[in-house]
Amino acid sequence: MAISAKDVAKLRSITGAGMMDCKKALTEANGDFDAAIDFLRKKGQKVAGKRADRDAKEGSVFVHSNGDAAVIIELNCETDFVAKNDDFQELGQNILNLAVNESPADLEALKGLSMDGRAIADHLVDAMGKIGEKIDLSVYVRVSGDSVITYLHPGARIGVAVAFDNVNGGDVANVGKDIAMQITAMSPIAIDKDDVPEAIVEKELQIGREQALEEGKPAQIVDKIAMGKLNKYYKENTLLNQEFVKDTSMTVGQYIKKSLGADAKVSAFKRIQLGAH
Repeated sequence: MAISAKDVAKLRSITGAGMMDCKKALTEANGDFDAAIDFLRKKGQKVAGKRADRDAKEGSVFVHSNGDAAVIIELNCETDFVAKNDDFQELGQNILNLAVNESPADLEALKGLSMDGRAIADHLVDAMGKIGEKIDLSVYVRVSGDSVITYLHPGARIGVAVAFDNVNGGDVANVGKDIAMQITAMSPIAIDKDDVPEAIVEKELQIGREQALEEGKPAQIVDKIAMGKLNKYYKENTLLNQEFVKDTSMTVGQYIKKSLGADAKVSAFKRIQLGAH
C-alpha cells in the first residue's frame, strides 16, 4: 500500500525515528501504526544485541542542582558525533529530569523508572535503533547537604557536585564553584586524610617502605620515610589538603575557612568523568 508523507511524519513524531526508518516500518506493517512502532522497537533490540560488546565511552555528563541536592548522570554512546546529536542530548536531559524528580535508589532503579509510559531501559534500546550505536546509562549519583554546588566542565565530559554544611550565609555560590573547579582539575580521591580507604593507606605505606629500602635507607628509618611519603600523598590527593589552584599560598581547607567561616565544611563531593568507570 502507498504510505503518505503525513503518516511518515506522524510516526516520526511518535517514535523520534528517522524518516526513512519510519517509512520502512509503515511499509512493513502495511500502514498499521502499532505494528510499525513494534517494528522499530525490534530494530532497536537487534542493534542492541549486535553492539552489546562494543565500547561506549563517549557521550555526555548531565548535572542538576536544586540547592540542597544534586544529581549527576552519564549517558554513553560510541562516538563523539552521536554525543552531540540533539536526540541524544534530549534523551539525557529527560532522564536527568526524571532522576531529579523521582530520586531512585540506584542506577538500576533509575533504568526501571517509567518515562512516557515505558521504562528508561526500553528508551535506551529504542535510541539504539534510531541512532545505530550502543547507548547506555552508566552512572547515576546524588549528593546532598546544606548547600550543593554543581559544575559542568566545557564539553560535558566532567561533572562535579560538592556539598557544604555550616556555611552560615557565606558566599557559597562563588566559593563552591571554586572548589568544584578544583575537584575537576585535581581529581582528589577523598575530602580529608581520614576519608582515604585503609587499603589505599596501607598500599601507599608499603610503596614508601619499598622505595626507601631500594634507595638503601637504614631499616630503622624506613617507616618514618614511608609516613613522609604518605603525607605527601595526602597533600596531593585529598581535597582539603591540596594546594588551592587559584592561590597556592593556602590549602583548599584554609580557603574554605577563610571564605565561609571556621565551622564551614565540605560534607561530600562527586566527580564524574566521561568513560572513566
